[in-house]
Formats: sequence, structure tokens, C-alpha cells
Amino acid sequence: MTTRTATARYSGFGKEGKGAITTQSGVLTDQFYGFNTRFEDEPGTNPEELIAAAHAGCFTMALSFALAKAGFSEGTLETKAAVKLEQKDGGFTITRSDLTLEASVPGIDPDQFADLADEAKKNCPVSKLMNAEVSLAHKLN
Repeated sequence: MTTRTATARYSGFGKEGKGAITTQSGVLTDQFYGFNTRFEDEPGTNPEELIAAAHAGCFTMALSFALAKAGFSEGTLETKAAVKLEQKDGGFTITRSDLTLEASVPGIDPDQFADLADEAKKNCPVSKLMNAEVSLAHKLN
């Protein structure tokens, strides 16, 4: 149905290498990344941050559509995704993505909201892509 692309370029190798990421839409154009942006606090991006953004956006959109299908037309959703990179078996692995949602949906039953949020967590395409634990904590205002 849809294919989206991004390009990563790396010059040099290891800790001294410097990378740049560009997305098809142009929202990222030669965005710097490297060892220091991934494992330290140097400005720039890194793969885990981009996965977190994708997961938060995908889940929030999936829940928005589920709420619309259930008859709700107003409110707000704000999701933070925390993607954890750990050293395992001599390499690195993304072990989890923790979603934290704050929502305001006037007139919704809390149990219905929890069910819709859980289904969105399980069924958003980025959740399905993850080979890691995906958790969800939510607060309905």
C-alpha cells in the first residue's frame, strides 16, 4: 500500500565515524548522528530516538482512529515512547518500548478507554514490528 524511505550515510568507522540521516519527506535532511549522539549527549539524533518517535506516533494515531470508530470526536492524546537499548550477548539489542499516554476523551468509560488503548498498542504497525516487550501506561483525565 505505502512505502516510505530514509537514507543513512556514514563516513569513517567506529567512534570516529560521522553519520547523516535523510528522510523521504525531507523533515530530516542530513541530520547528524554518530556514537556521541547515540551513547552520549551530543546534539543530533540516533536510531532509538527515531524508533521512539515512530512508535509514539503510530500508537497515538491508531488509538485516535479507534476512538473515532467508537464514536468519539474530541479530546487529546499525548504519548511518550521510551526505547531501551541494552548490551546483550556481545552486541546491542532494543529490549523494550514503554509507551506513556495522557489522554482526555470526554464521555468515555475508563474500561472502554483501556480496552481501546490496549488494542491500539497491540495492533499499531510499529508495535507489530518490534521484537521487544511493549508496555503501556495511561492516564485518562
